[in-house]
Amino acid sequence: MKKYEIILHDLENKIKNNTFKVNELLPSEHDLSKKYKSSRATVRQALNILEENGFIQKQKGRGSVVIASSKLKFPISGLTSYKELQTSLGFESVTSVVTFETVLVDSELSATTLFPIGTKVWHILRTRKIDGVSVVLDRDFIKYDIAPNMKRKDVADSLYHYLETKRNIDIAFAQKEITIDFVTEADTQLLDLDPLDRHIVSVKSHVFLQDASLFQYTDSHHQVDKFQFTEFARRQKR
Repeated sequence: MKKYEIILHDLENKIKNNTFKVNELLPSEHDLSKKYKSSRATVRQALNILEENGFIQKQKGRGSVVIASSKLKFPISGLTSYKELQTSLGFESVTSVVTFETVLVDSELSATTLFPIGTKVWHILRTRKIDGVSVVLDRDFIKYDIAPNMKRKDVADSLYHYLETKRNIDIAFAQKEITIDFVTEADTQLLDLDPLDRHIVSVKSHVFLQDASLFQYTDSHHQVDKFQFTEFARRQKR
């Protein structure tokens, strides 16, 4: 872990556990540099990310003011893996791999994933349990030639960690769509739904590499009453 990440995670945790409270000033960059034995540039990098993520607001002449305390929420923007969200938000979760297979894209799957007909892809279906309850069902289709030697155990923890560290895949951006959909047969079988539940929140993502080529399609189903999907927006003056 890089030095700025260590500082970032420590400050995030202190905001989350109310060591630094809302409307309270963080220590100055100078004091943080001394505390973490790092350069002010490194501290500033961590503070910039805290600001981008909506934890603090930098105020000229005052410093960095805490503007949000953390709670379990799923951000709409950004390209973050479930494992990374789990780590940053501090909740316990267990992933189970239900399906791990290769398939050829047919016309129906092509219309959804945008992969050409005949493309060989990995089909991965995983459940996510929080507090022992299955609340998320992730279905992924990934181009086979991106990771031809991928194993079931590689996707049981963090798919993106495997792709980026073992395959040196450079993941760049995603196009997302969030909808309220009817519960599917798979949802009924694999999620711990209330008998009266008729809908789920579906987050569909087409994910691209640095060369702008599509390599992944994901459809992630969430129980409607378990998650708050949020966005922190900062106005950019034009």
